[in-house]
Amino acid sequence: MRTAVGTDSSSGISQAQAKELGIFVIPMPFIIGGREYEDGVTLTNDEFYEKMADNVEISTSQTSPRQLADRWDEILKEYDEIVYIPLSSGLSGAFQTAKMVAEDYDGRVQVVNNQRVSVTQRQSVLDACELIQRGYDAAKVREILEGGKFDSSIYITVDTLKYLKRGGRITPTAAALGTLLRIKPVLQIQGEKVDAFSRARTMKQGREVMLAALAHDLETRFDDPEAEHTWIAVAHTKNREMAESFAMEIRGRFPRAGEIHIDPLALNTACHISPGSLGVACSKMV
Repeated sequence: MRTAVGTDSSSGISQAQAKELGIFVIPMPFIIGGREYEDGVTLTNDEFYEKMADNVEISTSQTSPRQLADRWDEILKEYDEIVYIPLSSGLSGAFQTAKMVAEDYDGRVQVVNNQRVSVTQRQSVLDACELIQRGYDAAKVREILEGGKFDSSIYITVDTLKYLKRGGRITPTAAALGTLLRIKPVLQIQGEKVDAFSRARTMKQGREVMLAALAHDLETRFDDPEAEHTWIAVAHTKNREMAESFAMEIRGRFPRAGEIHIDPLALNTACHISPGSLGVACSKMV
C-alpha cells in the first residue's frame, strides 16, 4: 500500500523542501492589501516581511474545500491513501475544513488533529514519514500522532508588541505600557492556544527564560532531562544569526540531544509576531 503524507504551509515546509521530502504541501492563503497570495507560491518570506514593514494590512485565510479535494484527487491517482496534517484545530478552522472534506473519501484520507503549528507541525510530518517507513498505515499513523498531541511546546520571545496589538492579541493600553517599559513578552504555544508565558526586558533575558522553560518541560513533562528522546528546534522571524547562536547555546546545555533544526517561523504565525523574534520548540519522539 502506498501512503502519501501531506500538510499545509503553516508547517513552514516550502514547496522545494516538500519535493525533497517526497510529501505535498498545500499553500495557505493570505490577504495582503486586499489581494490574495499563496504562501510559498506567489508570496516569498522576503516579500511578506517587506509588506509587513510597509504596514500593509495582512490577514490569514484558509484553503477552500474545493482546493483540498482537487489536490487530494490528484494525489490519490498515484497513492492508495493520505495522511494529512493541517494546522492545529485550536488556532484555525483548517482542520475542521479538511475533516469535512475527508468524509467523502471513505477512509482514504486520514486527517490528523495533533495540535501542532510551524516547527512542531513540521516535526509531525517527519514523524508520519518515519511511521510509514516502519510499516504503519494511514489510520494507525493518525492514531499515534494524535496520541501525542500534547507532547510538544513552543516558546517565543517577541521583539515588539506592535503586531500583537494590531492582531488584537493585546489591548492598545497594554501595548503602549509594554513599549514604554521595553517589555519583550515570552509566549507559549502548547496544544490548542497561544498564551502569555513570561516577560523579559532584553532578548538575552528572553533566551534564558525559554531555555529554563525547555529544561522544565524535558524533565517534568517528557521525563527526558538530557533531551535524548526529544526533538528540539529553533524558530525565528528574520533573525537567523541569533537563531544559530541560540541553537549553539541549547546544544551546550543538552549535548546528548539530536540535531537541533533551525527554521523561520511559519508566516501565518509570524504575521501576528514581530520580525526579530526568537523561539524554541520541543517535540517528543514517536
